[in-house]
Amino acid sequence: FKSKENVKYSVLRRLDVLFSRFFQKFIKWADVIYIPRFWYSAIPLAKNYKKPVIVHLHDYIPICPLANFFDVTRGVICNRRSLMCSQKCIYAYERMNSRRLVGVVGSTLINSTFGCLYGKIVAMSDVVICVSNSQRNFLLKYGTFSPSKVHVIYNPLPETTEDILEVQGDDFGYLGGPSYLKGFYVLYQAMRSIKSWQNKKINVHITNFSNTSIRFLDKLRQAGFKPYGWLEGKLFEKAYKQLKCIIVPSIWPETFSYVTVEALLRGRLVIASDIGAIPEVTSGCEGVFLFEPGNYNALAESILHVESLNREKAVELGLRNRELILKKFDNEKIARSFISLLEKVVD
Repeated sequence: FKSKENVKYSVLRRLDVLFSRFFQKFIKWADVIYIPRFWYSAIPLAKNYKKPVIVHLHDYIPICPLANFFDVTRGVICNRRSLMCSQKCIYAYERMNSRRLVGVVGSTLINSTFGCLYGKIVAMSDVVICVSNSQRNFLLKYGTFSPSKVHVIYNPLPETTEDILEVQGDDFGYLGGPSYLKGFYVLYQAMRSIKSWQNKKINVHITNFSNTSIRFLDKLRQAGFKPYGWLEGKLFEKAYKQLKCIIVPSIWPETFSYVTVEALLRGRLVIASDIGAIPEVTSGCEGVFLFEPGNYNALAESILHVESLNREKAVELGLRNRELILKKFDNEKIARSFISLLEKVVD
């Protein structure tokens, strides 16, 4: 598929695959149909052959066609039920993401009409896997799912090596790009507040700013940011070693917060919004500092607090974060839970 933004509808364009003899033979052969993402259109076909279906959700697609469950027109978590998403919200979201007018109009029409069917289609499955209790609670409160059908299995931790724990600098990091939902504007305002309070140099490395204008990049540098484009491999690791703390100022209810978990696994301090699954995955971590979502002054105070910690203390708290997260997310236990669920559905 050419674009992740349109992938859930791109699937529907390939009805030739969905209704092909090969695909039907494949479904007949399978003991269980597992859908990790987007192929929700295969659910009715699988149920037609009386096959058990497991859907693994990583977002809010069943209750929000935009998958984020956030009303950008009001700047708050959405409270609409059964995917009744307003065209105004969809339009504002797409315009905010700088889509062309044709794409904006198309998304508004499709997501406010056909997008509302996704919840009903997913509800046909036998089991729905959520990646956090927070996500499950939203799904049950605003969707049409039976509680016995919705299970929580945390995502497994990625494999790591000891060298990722090295901290060479005292800087901060933000990895979400200029995203409104990921709270970059909150971080920007926090940095401006710090600058107005005191003349202290604080460096925040920020990634995914490839398409940013030169004028805005200069403005970011003046505010204390060190912008990068897309970083990966050795360049990413080199930049990460300069960071003692990762900032996650999201304003939408994160379903798991992979950036947060990775930061804890890497032995870093974390400053994050108290929203979605973030407090769930970070509970008990001494080196995590939560603040009210959108409150840039509270974020600024947290940044100054972490900045006051010497590197030795930061490393100590970071290693405690890592130790706790490894205990909380045991990969073998997670795998056993998943296999057990598969066996239960097949039986």
